[in-house]
Formats: sequence, structure tokens, C-alpha cells
Amino acid sequence: MPNGSRQTIRICSAADGVHIAHSRSGRGPPLVFAPGWFTHLQFNWESAVWRHWNEALSERRTLVRYDPRGCGLSDREVDDLSFEGWIRDLEAVADANGLRRFSILGFCQGAAVAVAYAARHPERISRLVLYGSYPRGVYAGGDADAIRLARGMQEMIHQGWGVDVPAYQELFAKLLMPEGGPEMLRWLCEQQRRSTSAQTAARLFDVFQSFDVRPSARSIAQPALVAHLRNDCMIPFEQGREMAALLPDARFVPLEGRNHMMLPDEPAWSVFVSAVHAFLAEQADEAAVDSPSDFDALTARERTVLESIANGLSNDEIAARLFVSPKTVRNHVTRIFDKLGVDSRPQAIVHARRAGIGH
Repeated sequence: MPNGSRQTIRICSAADGVHIAHSRSGRGPPLVFAPGWFTHLQFNWESAVWRHWNEALSERRTLVRYDPRGCGLSDREVDDLSFEGWIRDLEAVADANGLRRFSILGFCQGAAVAVAYAARHPERISRLVLYGSYPRGVYAGGDADAIRLARGMQEMIHQGWGVDVPAYQELFAKLLMPEGGPEMLRWLCEQQRRSTSAQTAARLFDVFQSFDVRPSARSIAQPALVAHLRNDCMIPFEQGREMAALLPDARFVPLEGRNHMMLPDEPAWSVFVSAVHAFLAEQADEAAVDSPSDFDALTARERTVLESIANGLSNDEIAARLFVSPKTVRNHVTRIFDKLGVDSRPQAIVHARRAGIGH
């Protein structure tokens, strides 16, 4: 558990009704973590493989994580497992957390989702951090040998993902962390089992070999930081270089190492964390995400007014219900907005409903 802190897990709905699990930890300006297909909010929070990621990213920011459709605590049995579906998941999480403008860190396939989202919602993204990224899948432009290799990997995933056969489990674990010790490999093998089913993993593998976000990347004006391991055994270094070249305002950070899932004691990890903190610190116009303590600052009457706002009542209707003047209600609303750090009724409603206030 990062620095003794805790995460709060909630459920929201994507535009097509799929339930998406998302969590928050830390405090400060928001940073959304767009994951790959190998995720489980609760297990990753406890995992030795992910613990240092959660700790570092929550240290100075409100870290928003989520399980995309088909994975972790989100809906597992989903008809639409498309790349577009994963973009809808990110849209739902951003809206559910009331994020007006935020930075995003895309990990592996999540980097492509982050790029696509930023291209569609440029007003909401301030900065992008992309790690282990690639701009297009093998099926969208690879040579014949690469496509055959990918097809073979897809079949192996379908047959061996999450089964209790060490040879299958260790193949994927060794690709992700070739220099990991036995304990780390055990965590990765267990993560395979918990994150998603073999059938879904195979479907998602095909999805993430088929996308092409090169046109989206070329359209992004926001500053970006692209980091990639020089000897990454999962995603070739050249893929990261290509992503950095496509983004108009990108800085490229080459890292020395082989572990796609970096360990906390390897030199590349400290280089990466320092680069991310320095890059994000340059952004000054992001609003910090509210936390439960913001609601604790409300008086009992202010909470009643906020609940009425969340239920769609106007100031006049609230005044009539509370037997006070509309001017008194306006004063309450002003103080509520100040305490929550919002500047409109829709924003107040988002924060209230996320905290369980209103229907």
C-alpha cells in the first residue's frame, strides 16, 4: 500500500452501459493512468510488481486508475471489446471523476488509448506521458514474419493464459520481466489469472495488434513525454521512437534496461520517475481533484443545499423547501462552490454524486 495511503474504488458506466471500475489515491492535481490489458485495481494495488508505480504516481498527484472493459473489477463478459470501447471507458472515468483538465499517463496499449482520447478531447488534456508505447499494431502494418509471430502468440494466449501450467505462465512473465526474480514472476503469473480470462485476453491481443493511432498522434498539440526501454523485450525500442517522432511536441527519454515492467531497484526506474515528476510539475493550470475532506468542510445546511442541487432543484425550489429566501440559498451555493473548488452547478453535481450525495 503506497506510503500507507489507501485507494477508493467506485463504479461508473460507459456510454454503452458497460460498468467500469475506477479508483483514486493520493492528493493534488489529477493524473489518469491509462493501463494496458493486464490490470486489476485491487490486486495491482497490493502487488509487488505495481506497488512502486502506485506509490510514485500518488506521491504528488491524485492518481486515477481504472480497469478497462473485460479486465479486473470492470464488466468481464462484454460483447464490444473494441479499441473504440476502451476509449469510451476512459471518457466515462474522466467524466465520473469530474476532471475538467488533466494529465494522462498511458502504459503500453493504454498509451494508444490516451493518444486517441487526447486527439478527440484536446481541451481536457494538459500533458501526456507515454511509457512502452507503440503507434500501430502488427496487423496494421507489420511484415509477414511479424504477423505470423503475432498470430502464434495469440493462439498461445488463448490456450495458456492463466492456466496452472508453469511453462505457459512463465513465457508471458519472462517477456514482461526477463530480469525479474522468482517472487516477481509469481506475482505476474497470478496477475494473469486475476486480470482477465484466456478468451478475453486473446480477443484483446488481436484488438491491440490492429489499431493505428498515427493520424491522432500527429494532431496533438499538448506537450508529451515518451519513455521507452532500449532493450524492452515486449515492445521494441523503435516503436517508442516512432511515437515520439509523430507527436509534434514530444520529448523522448531512452531508458536502459530489459524489463517492460520496471523494478524499483533498477536505475531506469529512478530516471523515469524523476523525468515524469519534472515534466508534470511544469503544468500549472490543473485543478486539484476534490477529496472527501472537501465535503467534510460543508455545514449540515450546505450539505442539504448540495443534495437539492444534485437532485436537480433550482434555487427558488430549494428556498421554498427550506423556508428561506432565494438570496440565502444563493449565498449557500457560493460557499459550497468555494469549498468544493468548482464554478458551476454541473461540476458541483458531478462531485456530489461521486460522493454519494443525491440520486
